[in-house]
Amino acid sequence: MRHVLSALVQNQPGVLAQVSGMLASRGFNIDSLAVGETEDAQLSRMTFVVHGDDNTLDQVRKQLDKIVSVVRVHDISSENFVERDLMLINVIAPPEKRTEIALLVEMFRGRVVDIGLDNLMIEIAGQEQKVEAFIDLMRPYGIIELARTGRIALVRGRKKMGGPA
Repeated sequence: MRHVLSALVQNQPGVLAQVSGMLASRGFNIDSLAVGETEDAQLSRMTFVVHGDDNTLDQVRKQLDKIVSVVRVHDISSENFVERDLMLINVIAPPEKRTEIALLVEMFRGRVVDIGLDNLMIEIAGQEQKVEAFIDLMRPYGIIELARTGRIALVRGRKKMGGPA
């Protein structure tokens, strides 16, 4: 089962290494990880995706709760949440193929962010399946390089994860 965890952590050096190191040392695989400052400059939000049964998830949460710099951990998988992934992809795009590629970009609500002599750099944001589908469509043109963020997610509505429990 896929679980999306959201953790508020103290915004200080070494927290990411501490959290990822703890998970790795206990054999937990992180499928996706994104970290960024929140509306409170003293806190960062870590959003990560792990696969496993409820027992695995319980172990992950218990281990995270032991880390002093972790303020709160919440499994948002069972809640109504919005999730996004961001990708930059650089594709081969000779002039005769640019219109075709640009139409696909538009259909996916993406943006061309850079144009080279024979390539386009494209930004796509959306759910993981949307990003994967766009990658599949770009393969025949030739993918030069791509970079993706991990998933980011927030629970819908006015509900806030907040500070310490």
